[in-house]
Amino acid sequence: MTSAVPNALTLARIVAVPAVIVLLLLDDGADGAARWWAVGLFMAASATDYLDGYLARKWGVVSAFGKLADPIADKALVLGTLLTLVIVDGLPWWPLLIIGAREIWVTVGRLLVASGTVIAASPGGKAKTFAQLLALWLYLLPGMPGWVDTTAWWVLMAATALALVTGIDYTVKILRAARAQRGSGRAAA
Repeated sequence: MTSAVPNALTLARIVAVPAVIVLLLLDDGADGAARWWAVGLFMAASATDYLDGYLARKWGVVSAFGKLADPIADKALVLGTLLTLVIVDGLPWWPLLIIGAREIWVTVGRLLVASGTVIAASPGGKAKTFAQLLALWLYLLPGMPGWVDTTAWWVLMAATALALVTGIDYTVKILRAARAQRGSGRAAA
């Protein structure tokens, strides 16, 4: 097998992001057909988050493209959808700010030390992503009873807390990797 299938799934997730955003903006909180299309597309895109990595590992075709594009696709799907829900449904902006700041910092930090260290996704980071996707899926569902929105809120709060905790964990790992790289650079000189 080649990495073409997992990479195509990652690309499909990236392409789905603007489509989900446009559908939500077109619906503008009316809970109509565009919202249902956004839900279906979001769910399909979320499923590719698991499937692309699973296939790449199973087939032994993990690629440099996949390692870079997969987390970018995840972040784009979560942040793009959450931003649109803040605009369209009036969700509070501060979970978006916390999650967005964490995602940007961890991505930049990983790239800063990428030449000498691979900082793998942690179980906490995977739990954060799952909680984010679940919260967004619950918020996207149109016409649900109030308890669904309440559940979505608490899942989003858990995802925000996980973003903070894992952000600190990744910061420690990034700083250790940077120190180790500086130390090995001095030793080589």
